[in-house]
Amino acid sequence: MGGTGRLTKVGSMRTDSSPGTLPAREHLPAGDAGTPVLDVVIPVYNEEKDLQPCVLRLHDHLKRTFPYAFRITIADNASTDTTPQVSQRLEAELPEVRAFRLEQKGRGRALRTVWSASDAPILAYMDVDLSTDLNALLPLVAPLISGHSDLAIGSRLARSSRVVRGPKREFISRAYNLILRGSLQARFSDAQCGFKAIRRDVAQVLLPLVEDTGWFFDTEMLVLAERAGLRIHEVPVDWVDDPNSTVHIVKTATDDLKGVWRVGRALATGSLPLDRIARPFGDDPRDREIKDVPKGLARQLVGFCVVGALSTLFYLLLYTGFRVFTGSQVANALALLVSAVANTAANRRLTFGVRGRGGAVRHQAQGLVVFGIGLALTSGSLAALNAASSDPAHSTELAVLIAANLAATVLRFLLFRAWVFPDREGGDPMVVAAHNPSSPTYSTRQTPVPYGPLPQRTPQYPYDTAQFRAGAAADGTWRDATVQLQPVRPHDTDSRDSR
Repeated sequence: MGGTGRLTKVGSMRTDSSPGTLPAREHLPAGDAGTPVLDVVIPVYNEEKDLQPCVLRLHDHLKRTFPYAFRITIADNASTDTTPQVSQRLEAELPEVRAFRLEQKGRGRALRTVWSASDAPILAYMDVDLSTDLNALLPLVAPLISGHSDLAIGSRLARSSRVVRGPKREFISRAYNLILRGSLQARFSDAQCGFKAIRRDVAQVLLPLVEDTGWFFDTEMLVLAERAGLRIHEVPVDWVDDPNSTVHIVKTATDDLKGVWRVGRALATGSLPLDRIARPFGDDPRDREIKDVPKGLARQLVGFCVVGALSTLFYLLLYTGFRVFTGSQVANALALLVSAVANTAANRRLTFGVRGRGGAVRHQAQGLVVFGIGLALTSGSLAALNAASSDPAHSTELAVLIAANLAATVLRFLLFRAWVFPDREGGDPMVVAAHNPSSPTYSTRQTPVPYGPLPQRTPQYPYDTAQFRAGAAADGTWRDATVQLQPVRPHDTDSRDSR
């Protein structure tokens, strides 16, 4: 069907050429295509008592309430009790259950290995104690099935959540999330709730960047997803603490803090390829080209105005403070210098979206040139005022400086956009991180990447097992293979993981 604003059916996606209506993301079909739509992973270590009740209860719940085909995968990571035998018995009794055995510990390792090998389009996991009420499972995965979101997490810290647990765990959980917000600027509310889901196409891109193999795996995955611009859906949950939990709180907290430091350092140095995997899934209105509006200009103007308004207030406060101790020219120069450095840093990150430390010194140097132009304008206006009046009032000085700063602000934006932070076009190289499970840091390489339109999801029916590097999750080497879900014997070792 032709014509602007008309809908065209392509597979199961809708496309709409009208700028006023956003096209729908891919929605998974309701029919059974021979492959489970949902794969729920239960990572276990020495859970011979709780495993069978958990799987039977989850299986019954999914049979009664879930409208799609599903699979339950037991990810046994090096159990030394009878957990493997219980897993095999459940696999034999229930056709929707699969048993998966790893010889090394680590919840993160188990999740990455099973998720990488799964052929289901929606991947989830939950703790074996089933502390989270199962009624939240369908709301958790529904936004992923519809294509609305890329990841989904259960939150025990949402206002409408109903949680029963002791004060010690409550304090640790809230303190940990405050640390994440303060250090990594995380906006999600609950990093460690054992109740999460992710789309498989997102996992294929994201999991190779996640280094941790233990309890910090969740946090690292969420931080990288959020920094990459992926959409994270949060579901308030009902949660009852398991008093018999075997998690070593002190050791887990210590390892998590080490992980926060490692990820924070990688983000600060720009050694992760987040800039160009940002928003690769589905449609994003910020990527749409609208006639007669330069791409990104409106957003940059808003960001620049906000930063400029705050910088002006900061400048006036500094000028007023410096004016107490020195003359107007010196006070103006000092206030401009300090506020210019802060303004350049804020515009670099917030207005023009430049992440990492790469080029920061050059940007500040160019910002100082722009500062010199602003200094000339404002100093010239003060000189003209002093020439016109031998003793101008302080309020008059401020009014003249505000007018001069407005003129300097317009010129600053033009210089920032055209010279300091120009739009990157063509095949500029970018920094790409290569995941290496045996290394505690991210390695980088220069890879030319064209800055063309970002890829979108394309329907593939029936769901076939993806061709991707699942083997890296097990042995740390990349190999292309079609991997069916089956027991494996991973060879990766990690001296940092004692769980």
